[in-house]
Amino acid sequence: MIRKATRNDYKAVWEIFSQVIATGDTYVFSPDTAEKDIQEHWFADYMNTFVFEENGKILGTYIIKPNQIDLGNHIANCSYMVHPNAQGKGIGRQLCEHSLKFAKENNFLAIQFNIVVSTNKSAVELWKKYGFKIIGTTPNGFRHSTLGLVDTYIMYKPL
Repeated sequence: MIRKATRNDYKAVWEIFSQVIATGDTYVFSPDTAEKDIQEHWFADYMNTFVFEENGKILGTYIIKPNQIDLGNHIANCSYMVHPNAQGKGIGRQLCEHSLKFAKENNFLAIQFNIVVSTNKSAVELWKKYGFKIIGTTPNGFRHSTLGLVDTYIMYKPL
């Protein structure tokens, strides 16, 4: 089940967030990010936070927010995370589908991902399956923990 996150979900979301960023290979957040920063990064007032819950356990989460303020707020921006122990089970797909529906219902005209790490092949392929196109590349836009500097993509899907 995908539902709106509550303050009671902080610890479970932090568990996912901290494990995903610990590898330093898919997100710009430092592996040293403090737990107190989850409010700013995942539960800020200007974003909507959702969780994927199964049998009482939070296995995934995503945020959706305007990509920009004011005259750029008609384009959504999303970030998704799935608990490492639950990856490969279709949770990312379900989160993506939910976000597309939510974005349409909330009158967004498109979704844009500002930074998709090029070496994160599973994410790139998933977004492509849902109609996202690579509309730009930032050379050496990410400091990968083991590969060094790698390119990042801007991906976009009109709704």
